[in-house]
Amino acid sequence: MTERKVRWGVLSTANIGRAAVNPAIQASTNGELVAVASRDGERAKAFAEQWGIPRHLGSYEALIEDEGVDALYIPLPNSLHCEWTIRALERGKHVLCEKPLGLTQAECEEMSAVAEASGVHLMEAFMYRFHPQTAKALEIVGSGALGDVETIRSTFTFRLTRPDNIRWSADLGGGALMDVGCYCVNVSRTIAGAEPVEAQAFADWADTGVDRRLVGTLLFEGGTIAQFDCSLSLERREWYELAGSDGSLLVPAAFLPGMADTVLYERHGRTDPIDHVVAGDDEYRLMVEHFGDVVLGRGSLRYPAMEAARNMRAIEALYASAREGGRPVELERR
Repeated sequence: MTERKVRWGVLSTANIGRAAVNPAIQASTNGELVAVASRDGERAKAFAEQWGIPRHLGSYEALIEDEGVDALYIPLPNSLHCEWTIRALERGKHVLCEKPLGLTQAECEEMSAVAEASGVHLMEAFMYRFHPQTAKALEIVGSGALGDVETIRSTFTFRLTRPDNIRWSADLGGGALMDVGCYCVNVSRTIAGAEPVEAQAFADWADTGVDRRLVGTLLFEGGTIAQFDCSLSLERREWYELAGSDGSLLVPAAFLPGMADTVLYERHGRTDPIDHVVAGDDEYRLMVEHFGDVVLGRGSLRYPAMEAARNMRAIEALYASAREGGRPVELERR
């Protein structure tokens, strides 16, 4: 008997799906990509034919009503995540939605509540969390080898040269913090193992109203401080560094390490350095397979939707600070 697989549909023909997540679904051991939808029927047809997807539909509504689909991957513009995720959840579809899950903490909490009420699963697509190097970094921190981690520094920047790209649109939920800075916030919270109690940020605003560049600081209860910068106008950089009382750890290819081996650099003063070589893997496929296993009843979500709400809580505080010229913003202690 053939083992059951998750039947996936993709809501839109967005580039992130075409380049990364759709191939990951097709390569997964527990899923199959059976349908794609676009508001343009001809575009959906051409996309399906090009990428070997069996069925194509000319509206999002048709896909969320399709009884031959178990789970949806949603790579729509940020401003549409909440609406279409909720509509899909209410129709009994499991949803893997691109980050950020919602534009606000409140949106994420609403989406989480609908998923729970509908008896389906919802997860934000932070793929880097599933790469083996992330597990290795957390293992090193958890072992106590670095002592108490007191400072976390991270960056994620790239140059966005097309003026018509949706990341420049305030109405669509664009901006550096929403697009790439959210990774820095997420990894900082993950490493700290806590939620921030104060946020401060300074931003350079584009003419469109979004942050072209943002530098932020998060203070965590217990004293850990995370500092990061993100940008849509700087050369490509992505890394994070952890500084502890007994050592430090540098992760040079932080969020998109790819299939090649990566190296984590552990240092302890003047003693011999420790280089941890981690075998590469497809973080998108690992994410898809984890979500698929949960849909098939083989485990529980590592990162439920309320985790996304906590990330947005920090992001909203950073934006509030940046819009007021860097005034520190306190977050309610939880």
